[in-house]
Amino acid sequence: MQYALLIYTSEVEEANMSKEQQNAEFGEYFGFTNQIRERGVYVGGEALHPTSAATTVRVREGKTLTTDGPFAETREQLGGYYILECKDIDEAIEFAARIPGARRGSIEIRPVLVITPNQP
Repeated sequence: MQYALLIYTSEVEEANMSKEQQNAEFGEYFGFTNQIRERGVYVGGEALHPTSAATTVRVREGKTLTTDGPFAETREQLGGYYILECKDIDEAIEFAARIPGARRGSIEIRPVLVITPNQP
């Protein structure tokens, strides 16, 4: 089953990290990504730009409304994600606990609803 591991951390904390701390954490992410690729569970994943680069879209009464930034103010922001193919939720939890951001933020795990189009 595929699981999305959504990485939530504080952009404020990240902005206050020294370059050395940021580089060390990036190195940990690269190491983790290499490990899950070697284990054959990696499906995909990316880091995201900060929420200041986000645009939120809503459609109300047929009109498209856009606003800069995230949907709501929160203490932690979505900063990236992995999609993994795991045998069960326990394995997904095991991998989520090894994501560097879990030490100062949180990792939300969601099963991915894989919809296969009808074959003719």
